[in-house]
Amino acid sequence: MTVPPTDRLSEPERMTSTLARAVAADRDEFAATFWGRLPLLSRAADLGGPDGFHDLISSAAVDELLSRRGLRTPFLRVAQHGKVLPVGQYTGGGGAGAEIADQVHDDKVLRLFAGGATLVLQGLHRLWPPVIDFAGRLGAELRQSLQVNAYLSPPSSQGFDTHYDTHDVFVLQVEGVKRWRVHPPVLPDPLERQPWGGRADEVGATAEGEPLLDVELHPGDALYLPRGWLHSARTESGRSLHLTVGVRALTRFDLVEELLTAAAAEPRLRASLPYGMDVTDLDVVGAELAATVAALRSWLLTADPAAIAERLRERSWVLKRPEPISPMRQLDFAGALTPDDVIVVRGGLRWTMTGSGERVTLQLAGRTLELPASCESAVRMSLDGSPHRVGDLPLPDDADRLVLARRLLIEGVLIPEA
Repeated sequence: MTVPPTDRLSEPERMTSTLARAVAADRDEFAATFWGRLPLLSRAADLGGPDGFHDLISSAAVDELLSRRGLRTPFLRVAQHGKVLPVGQYTGGGGAGAEIADQVHDDKVLRLFAGGATLVLQGLHRLWPPVIDFAGRLGAELRQSLQVNAYLSPPSSQGFDTHYDTHDVFVLQVEGVKRWRVHPPVLPDPLERQPWGGRADEVGATAEGEPLLDVELHPGDALYLPRGWLHSARTESGRSLHLTVGVRALTRFDLVEELLTAAAAEPRLRASLPYGMDVTDLDVVGAELAATVAALRSWLLTADPAAIAERLRERSWVLKRPEPISPMRQLDFAGALTPDDVIVVRGGLRWTMTGSGERVTLQLAGRTLELPASCESAVRMSLDGSPHRVGDLPLPDDADRLVLARRLLIEGVLIPEA
């Protein structure tokens, strides 16, 4: 198996694409050739140069997170010799007035790292501003949910044994050098319920063979790995810092699960099996299975795509968070709002709107807002992605415009224009 060559992005495409920071490929080619199929190694020379990811994280940023941000578990994991260390080895009380028992202790982390342990800073897409912004842009471009972790490894160390992930990853090398060995999957496209530990023997045996990729990542290099591809990483002479962007993509099995959930509405599929049924009798079980499959098949032909899409949307939306807002700034802005102020929809907000009679319903992730039907045009205008002066919203007068804009600001739907 070979990894196909790829063309570089044109400069205009690279300037407008966040994905282009991690992939030295045309967007369409990446989607057709690599996404979910093959690894892709992208060198710094074809991306942003050796400092390409230093704006996202650095050793100095790690120091700040570990020592001055009140970090708690599970935002930090520590691994050594292929095992995750007990949190008690690097956490403790938060000091006077904190009443926290699991705060990261920087001095304990220092000793563990000096002794060869790898530090894993988890959930940086919720914790570190540059990564929050980057993950938001990349997630919007991919239309997928992301998680971002940082791995800081000391010299001559390997934090984890060969394994696979149940989500796609982009590895972004920030500092130092790390050697990656990549092997084909033992289970293509594993689901989250199919972690590598259940196939440890197969993983270990495959890892003994010749890898598809055996490469060193230097600062600014990136590596894309589809879920299921085996990999291990090791430092040699110096410490290494890299980001791993995990892409939690929806799968066809997610569709299957939503179909089965919706199938509970079918009485034939809720029916009990025969009284006293002998489950060891293959003829009896086979007959019931055939009847069930027939009932399921006929129900599937009547399944409402719109209802399934709505269920899939709800599942997807709760995994994605819109851009951060500043609560106090929002309240101050809303309280002093005038018709000349400019508002815009919150970045990354997911919404749909439906109307019924005298009300319209704005569906957001995990909640709904009920509004007068007369506001529909003004709400749609405010959510179209462009900045708008409050006084330009299509409502009868400024009093109505201010009431609507304040409501949507306090609900976190709109924000002040930057």
